[in-house]
Order: sequence, then C-alpha cells, then structure tokens
Amino acid sequence: MQEEQNLVHRARRGDHEAFAQLYENHFDKIYRYVVLKIGNRAEAEDMTQQVFVRAYESIGSYRWQGIPFSAWLFRIAHNQMVDFVRKASKKRTVPFDESLPVLSDSDPEHEVELKMDVEKVVSATRQLTKAQREVISLRFAGGLSITEAAKTMGKSEGAIKALQHSAILTLRKTLLVGEQGGR
Repeated sequence: MQEEQNLVHRARRGDHEAFAQLYENHFDKIYRYVVLKIGNRAEAEDMTQQVFVRAYESIGSYRWQGIPFSAWLFRIAHNQMVDFVRKASKKRTVPFDESLPVLSDSDPEHEVELKMDVEKVVSATRQLTKAQREVISLRFAGGLSITEAAKTMGKSEGAIKALQHSAILTLRKTLLVGEQGGR
C-alpha cells in the first residue's frame, strides 16, 4: 500500500513512469471487470484504455484517503460502463459468444462446451440484483478483496459479504435448476 501511495504521489506530480507503473499494476483487473460487465473484448479494451486516459487526466485531483487507488479506477470504469450502456442501447452490440477468446490449440468440441458454460453463467447472473452483479464482478473478475470491494462500492464489508453470499446462492440455485432441466 505504501509503494502504491508513493507511485500515486509521484504520478500526481507529473512522473510519467510512476503512472505507467500504476497502469501496469491495474490494467488486467480493470480489463477483466469491464469485459465481464459488457461482454465484448474489443469494446472492453477500448473502454479500459479510456479509464486510464481519464485517470491520467484527473490524477492531479486525486486525493489519497486510505482507499486503494484501484477503487478510484473501478469507479471511473463503472462510470464509463454506464455511459457505454446508454449509448449501446441505441445501437447493435456484438453477442457475448462472439467476444469470447478462441484457444488456438483447443478442439472445436471443447470450444463449444466452454462457450455454453460461459453462456449459462452469464444467463444466471441476470437473476442477480444490480448490487449482487457488481460485487461478483469486482470480487471475481476484478480480483478485489472484500475490503477493496466495500470501499469501491461505498458499503460495509458485512454488506459485501452478504451480497456475495446471496449472489453465490442464487447462481448455484439457477445453475443447478438449469442442469436438471437440461437432462
């Protein structure tokens, strides 16, 4: 945490290398969070780049308050996605399965099974509340700890644990019912 605080302080003073290090440290987490939320790899890459452009432009106004720097980045990403969803509702989007990575050395049967599994999970997440989806995205796609997710969402750790627990129960129930219905 101290090292990150030092990097942020240096970046605020215009140290481009410090900001580049922050970018390297957080890009993958932000990207995973965004791609899970919007389901389109190309759009997610663009949006993640935009998150860091906005962060770079606003780093001078960032104030360290004991909250991880990543929480600020996730908030920027969340705001970017809200804008994206507003714009996307007015135009055609790429279906989620078209945005999945293709594993070059895998067999087609495995690819189809993987896509079907991902589609089941994506479909099951539609049964969750907005807050539950956000917790699942932050915790599992973004890789945040409970404490970091709580700070990012402005909720208590207990609330995050409860949301995660209820989301997992709902997902488990939804996926089990889907499996039994498919037999």
